[in-house]
Amino acid sequence: MHQAVYDWDYARQLLALRAAGEGGDTAGLYSREFLLRRPLLDALEHEGPVVLLVDEIDRADDEFEAFLLEFLSDFQVTIPELGTVVARGRPLVVVTSNRTRELHDALKRRCLYHWIDRPSADREMEIVRARLPEISEVIARRVCAAVARLRAEELYKLPGVGETIAWARALLALGDGGLDASLGAALKVREDLDRVREQGVLQSV
Repeated sequence: MHQAVYDWDYARQLLALRAAGEGGDTAGLYSREFLLRRPLLDALEHEGPVVLLVDEIDRADDEFEAFLLEFLSDFQVTIPELGTVVARGRPLVVVTSNRTRELHDALKRRCLYHWIDRPSADREMEIVRARLPEISEVIARRVCAAVARLRAEELYKLPGVGETIAWARALLALGDGGLDASLGAALKVREDLDRVREQGVLQSV
């Protein structure tokens, strides 16, 4: 859990220990010189406004969620060897979740909840073209139309925007070898692949 806050540069500590020799001074091994700052500590110590993204919190364990709750309450962390680090300015924290599990109420109470729905076909095409500037409008529009058709089906795992981009990238790599040949870029469950192909869902796209 603490690896999201800090870690120690063990390789450099070992070198310093060897350089000090037997009976040498090792008091400074756990000092700022050997501290590796991770995103949460960086956010606390950053000069000026900062935005901290905690992506897909629902994939973290309960221990980290409990720690994040404390972090958001106090905006400080304790490093046993160095003491307490207090935020220089409160970071703006964005926490995302895909709802693979429910988050604890205590954490949700500290958040301003905002549901982000899937983008419209036109907006999704803009996203694809922004991420893949080399893609043609024809391919981008075709991929987005195909994804919209898939989302209308009752599948185990509906494709998200990430899958749309991956599918468009696959079509570029294959020289637009056809939607069916690259369908595995959008669908990751065998039953979904079989159903879409058997029912000809994409034949008219």
